Amino acid sequence: MPDTKSGRDKQARDEERRRIERDITEARERGDEAEPPDNGPEACYRRGCDEPAAFRVTERYQEDTGKGAVEATALLCTDHTVAEGPANLDSAYDEYVFRIEPISAGD
Repeated sequence: MPDTKSGRDKQARDEERRRIERDITEARERGDEAEPPDNGPEACYRRGCDEPAAFRVTERYQEDTGKGAVEATALLCTDHTVAEGPANLDSAYDEYVFRIEPISAGD
C-alpha cells in the first residue's frame, strides 16, 4: 500500500477497530468473573483513625463561586461523628442539607 494520507487514515481506522474489538472481547471474558469480596466495613474517613465507620455524614451547600451546589459525604466512626457539625452554614441556601445517617450492615 503506498504511503498516502488515505492509506494512513485507513490504517488508523483499522487499528482503532481492532482495539475496540479487543476491548469488547476482554470485557466479555471478565463478565463471568465474580465480584471482589467485601472486606468488611469501611474505615473512618479521618486521618489516623482505624475504627470502622458507623455513620455517613453529608453536607450540601452552595459553592464559593455561587455556581452550584456541592455535596460532601464522609464515613465516620462514632467518636468522630459526635464531634462533627455543620461547617458551611455561611453557604447555606434553601436546599442546604446536613445529615447524619447510621451505616447499616448491608451498606
